[in-house]
Amino acid sequence: MGLEKEKSETSVIMDEEEFNRSIEPILGKKPHVYSPVPDRDPKDINAHLKVDFEDIIAEPISTHSFDKIWIGSHAVFELVRYVFYRFLTTFLAIPMAFVSGIVFGTLSCIHIWVVMPAVHGCMMTLPPIQVIWSSLVDIFILPLFFSIGKCLSSITVKTVQN
Repeated sequence: MGLEKEKSETSVIMDEEEFNRSIEPILGKKPHVYSPVPDRDPKDINAHLKVDFEDIIAEPISTHSFDKIWIGSHAVFELVRYVFYRFLTTFLAIPMAFVSGIVFGTLSCIHIWVVMPAVHGCMMTLPPIQVIWSSLVDIFILPLFFSIGKCLSSITVKTVQN
């Protein structure tokens, strides 16, 4: 892979007729790639199920009031939505974030200053405790069970069949 020293020249040559035709949209010449989606309700049986926002909140198309209730209802809806959003944010989200921060900080503090030192203390005292425990077993428990084993070894059990 060496350095190329020759420069190649690139050019686009367009015919005059091709240039005039290129103004037309390119996609218009191509046939449809996808078939149209079939109408799932050709007889419009479920027209009553198609409900929009205006159908719920606005006034019907057939009757128009003098003072334009639609404008007022839409303005009141937006105002109530804004006020409730601010209310819920102020009185629920901010205190909840504050409380969860305090809880997380407290749990982190307990983990750092109580749990981990206790675990490290147990891990540091474990080898001496193992030595002491093995000594206690050798001094007290081993002779006890050794003597119990000697006493019980003299007992024999025989099974008799009729």
